[in-house]
Amino acid sequence: MAEAAKALQTSLDAAGPDAVKLLDHAIAAEGTRRHDAFLAGIDAYRHHPYRRVLPSVPVAWRQGTTRLLDYRHPDTAPDAPPVLVVPSLINRAYILDLSAKRSLMRYMADKGLAPFLVDWDAPGPEESRFTLTDYIAGRLEAALDKVVELTGRKPAVVGYCMGGLLALALAQRRPDSVSALVLLATPFEFMAGREANAAMMRALAAPLGGLIDANGTAPVDMLQSMFAGLDPGLAARKFMAFARLRRASARARDFVALEDWANDGVDLAGPVARECLFGWYGDNTPPLGRWMVGGTPIRPEEVAVPALLMIPHRDRIVPPMSALPLAERLRNAKLLMLSGGHVGMLTGPRAKTDVYGPLVRWLRRNIKP
Repeated sequence: MAEAAKALQTSLDAAGPDAVKLLDHAIAAEGTRRHDAFLAGIDAYRHHPYRRVLPSVPVAWRQGTTRLLDYRHPDTAPDAPPVLVVPSLINRAYILDLSAKRSLMRYMADKGLAPFLVDWDAPGPEESRFTLTDYIAGRLEAALDKVVELTGRKPAVVGYCMGGLLALALAQRRPDSVSALVLLATPFEFMAGREANAAMMRALAAPLGGLIDANGTAPVDMLQSMFAGLDPGLAARKFMAFARLRRASARARDFVALEDWANDGVDLAGPVARECLFGWYGDNTPPLGRWMVGGTPIRPEEVAVPALLMIPHRDRIVPPMSALPLAERLRNAKLLMLSGGHVGMLTGPRAKTDVYGPLVRWLRRNIKP
């Protein structure tokens, strides 16, 4: 960028003062145009008529704010392969059931599997004091036991994003009850290509830790700001593009559905926020063997069940460099690289062909009777 700036300055000097004035005017006009287009996109989004309406899903089990949703069809075969799907604790679980045509959960049910989804919801008074051990050794293992009870079979466990690390810990802790493991865009090496972010997180540990302790949770607005910082120009680009779409188009409806989900995040329990922000992102504890659940370090090498890793090439939230080390450290892993991004792998136009279909075929081959 320094070289480009130098070349631009040389060009401006050669062009004379009138050219500089014209450039200033053009930049101001373009800035105003983009600002107006951004606001038009936000206004169009706010007034779009789309609302998420899907058939309700039975609750198979509940504890505190955590629910286990049963997506099995009424006519699902008694011996259908069970699948326990684990989302992130930060965003709502319905990214896996976003709409009628963008739902991994309903797709698996339509293909004859017996899928169950963990819905963490926002932490209540009890959960606000939870550690990751409380969520994994407590809630997640209880949900796993319920799936085994209902189906009589060991399920595959599918984890998405942060939920992949929870699923990994579950598979290590409960090898007797897990048949296979799938990790979708799951981070592991948190410093890969982001050493500066780790240094910043360590520097912010005291002030952010004080905010978390005072609030009892990591507020969702704080978490959203961190995600926005990964690509500061993304909001302007996407709303400007949305303003150009036809209001009644499928693309417009898909945008609103996804944006509603993205703006529907939840707070993160205080102790969990400390483990993730300062342990994972600050000190890179998972690949160093220092991330502990119930006093035991989580080591991918100790997971022997068949594993499938699906990693998007264009993932800004979990760069491939962060996710790929899991493929090397799991004993029995298959790696599938995807062309999409972190969320687009589940909700994009190629989700069924690139993710849903290959995932279901792999699950059918690897969930043991």
